[in-house]
Amino acid sequence: MTKAVLFAILAGVCWGLGELVTKRVLASREIGPMGLLVMRTLVALPPSLIAFWLLARVWPSETPKPLSASTGVLAMSLLGSGLLAGFGGVFFFYRGLAVGEISVVKPIAFALAPAIAAVCGWLFLGESMTARKGVGIALLIAGLVLVTTGSHGHSPKPEGEGVPGAEK
Repeated sequence: MTKAVLFAILAGVCWGLGELVTKRVLASREIGPMGLLVMRTLVALPPSLIAFWLLARVWPSETPKPLSASTGVLAMSLLGSGLLAGFGGVFFFYRGLAVGEISVVKPIAFALAPAIAAVCGWLFLGESMTARKGVGIALLIAGLVLVTTGSHGHSPKPEGEGVPGAEK
């Protein structure tokens, strides 16, 4: 198993479990999506700084002075990683979790992201688009439709109802 696949699996496990807890927090209605986003950001900052400091010393791909990058690269990192992924994606994801089922919101967010990235990587970054990748993206979207549409086997519950620990 390559390191990339191992890291992707670990990320998926962290996100899957972390967002399950996130859904419970939002269902309690004691903390809203924006408050939770602020808390997530504040909690993530210290370990991020420590990991950056350690990795910049032992991992050749980590540059010790990211702020010395060119203006264009800094702008792209702030817009893409910071604003779109770091804030926008998480903000809209949390808003979705606050009003919808995790079994619908999570698959949509986490299936569209790789499909869009693969197609945009092909169109804008010159990455390969093989028939196999195209079929995989089509199957991903088909699976998304199957998982998120139609009867879920029960009538929808009001927000927070049926969630252990959620108060009405």
